[in-house]
Amino acid sequence: MKFTMKKTCVATMLALGTFAQAERMIVSHHDNGNGLKNGHQVLVQGDGWFAVELDENGKSAMRGKSGFKNMEVDAKRYPLSIYNDDAGDPTLQQLKPYAIYQSQADQLSLQPGQKVCVIDSGLDASNNDFEWSNITGDNDSGTGNWFDHGGPHGTHVAGTIAAADNNIGVVGMAPGVPLHIIKVFNAAGWGYSSDLAYAAQKCTDAGANIISMSLGGGGANSIEENAFDTFIANGGLVVAAAGNDGNSVRSYPAGYSSVMMIGANDADNNIADFSQFPSCTSGRGKKVKTDETICVEVTAGGVDTFSTYPAGLATLSSATADGAGVASSAMENVGSASGSTYYMGTAESTDGGAAGKICLIDRGVISFHDKVANCENSGGAGAIIINNEPGMLYGTLGDPNATSIPAVGAAFEDRTFLLGASTASVSIGASDYGYMSGTSMATPAVAGVAALVWSNHADCTGQEIRDALKASAEDAGASGKDDYFGYGIVKAKAASDYLTANGCEGGVTEPPGGTDMTLTGSRSNGNRKANLSWTGGTTANVDVYINGSLNNTTVNDGSATYNVSKNSTYTFSVCEEGSTVECTNEITL
Repeated sequence: MKFTMKKTCVATMLALGTFAQAERMIVSHHDNGNGLKNGHQVLVQGDGWFAVELDENGKSAMRGKSGFKNMEVDAKRYPLSIYNDDAGDPTLQQLKPYAIYQSQADQLSLQPGQKVCVIDSGLDASNNDFEWSNITGDNDSGTGNWFDHGGPHGTHVAGTIAAADNNIGVVGMAPGVPLHIIKVFNAAGWGYSSDLAYAAQKCTDAGANIISMSLGGGGANSIEENAFDTFIANGGLVVAAAGNDGNSVRSYPAGYSSVMMIGANDADNNIADFSQFPSCTSGRGKKVKTDETICVEVTAGGVDTFSTYPAGLATLSSATADGAGVASSAMENVGSASGSTYYMGTAESTDGGAAGKICLIDRGVISFHDKVANCENSGGAGAIIINNEPGMLYGTLGDPNATSIPAVGAAFEDRTFLLGASTASVSIGASDYGYMSGTSMATPAVAGVAALVWSNHADCTGQEIRDALKASAEDAGASGKDDYFGYGIVKAKAASDYLTANGCEGGVTEPPGGTDMTLTGSRSNGNRKANLSWTGGTTANVDVYINGSLNNTTVNDGSATYNVSKNSTYTFSVCEEGSTVECTNEITL
């Protein structure tokens, strides 16, 4: 077959701007470079490096001093999460988040020997749903005590990993697993890459074998990367959030090869629309390479994840019908109400029959606020708005809100039961438990699953646990490994069974460009044709890549010829159709 190669134009955009007065930098130095710190306020330091704020003159001066090695921008790192409405009543019983069942965490028991290091915004001591005797911590300078929250993010993350199995609240993936908490986020809600490098050493010092980071930002940093490289070289496992912008941008530290990148899925095994999906390919031209460790490797539940909060910082709703609990979501207006039910249809007008009762209202036609207002103006004591499509109704009454009665949303699946009930109650109030969404929520789920699996296979290394989680994940989305799910949704019991059957080394994943597909080639016709020959591949068609970009899809018959410029060289590879993992070696002709 003969093909004409497509031309690819690359546009380069230059960003122009002004320098700030000072910029936070990481300075690396040789053994004789400790004097570089003199006269500067060192913000954080490690073996052979320190962080400091420098203006342009300071940078120039630093580069000229004896012992100087390298200088990099100390990139900011941010927590990755999206907040959602709260639901449920954990004060009466222990609730298991859906991801517990989805990831099979309820099918394994935690054994001794694990410690998870959580690098985040702290774990608030006000929440009693932890085994505090198993928890230690550190904090970076300026962030405050690790046991005082810097917002609910870190407490929510920690609960997903380790909330106690104690008959109240929620339960974590690895209930009661020892934690080491490192608080890195300041009052403004961010930290630096140097803070993470420093924290990685603190995790090691504390005896942790797993690091969980629900955070990230743009730009790689060698000091940060080296810190996590060292942690896994010593047998540990590091997991980090892919990011919440719903695009293909690679976030760091998740984008480092030593760090396992985690995406988020929902309760229906769908990918979360916010979950980032960077390509497994990096580099340009002859330097293009495929590496499955720089993209999403597995996913876990991260949409509407129920977990712990600092005391009173979440909003909790509960609802009953004929005395039986009904799933609900808080809309507005703290308070409680109970009484007989009254069905108002879509509540497009007031109705005296609702006086003193709980209004049951269908979604649609008018706003949620106007529905609740018509209930209240009819004398109604509370409102339950029922979704008109499958799933829970999440919403607010908007701003301004002229209503005062408690109003909650309910799932369409409960409509028949609600309309058949004679009595109902609704309640909205402050709580120690609530919902968040984000790859920030999926990441601690994987960390907890890893601890659970590893505790049952103590002889394995962190890399072997990482491989086993991928080998046993449930395929989701497009068939086979893809950029969104990676290998699929993590499964604790399946991973443990895999290690039992195959041993620790049985989880090794075949690297991209393995021996199953092989490519050779030559130039002919005065160097104007490139002739490719390949073997292997299980798909009927294959994708041909030229200089790192998909050029065309052709029949998997083992050969193809391309018209090329006689004065240029080209890099070729062939992959199974739709895959960037099952590929040949690269050749340059």
